Amino acid sequence: MKQVENIMLTAEGYLELEQELNMLKTERRPEVIKALKEARALGDLSENSDYDAARNEQGQVEARIKELEYKLEHSTIADATKCDKVNVGNMVTITYDDGEKEEYRIVGSLEADPFENKISNESPIGKAILGHKVGENVEVASPNGNFTVTITNIA
Repeated sequence: MKQVENIMLTAEGYLELEQELNMLKTERRPEVIKALKEARALGDLSENSDYDAARNEQGQVEARIKELEYKLEHSTIADATKCDKVNVGNMVTITYDDGEKEEYRIVGSLEADPFENKISNESPIGKAILGHKVGENVEVASPNGNFTVTITNIA
């Protein structure tokens, strides 16, 4: 029996997935069905590239709908209101051992975006600082070797 994964999301991440699912069901699916009907009306389906393209798009839309439904059904929304310890959803400021400061939002793996300083709770830094308090020094295990960070703020 396949083990069901628990997907951690922030409230914003959950809402984004819900909105995408709603758009796919109410807008994209009807558009694809209309394109299928129009292509089918053109006649011979064996050499109808419009029909093939519409069927492929229908498969992609339906697969994404199933994927989103699964993720939403198996997700847990992180409670970031407890700011005494680092949790998913918190903004965390850390200082590296070389003095450089960085601010990250800890998010679930589906929401991670390093270009927006959103790091996953499953990333080396995210995993290391979860559950720690302001002022604590935390050792981070990374592929390039271990390093230490100090948590300077949790919001």
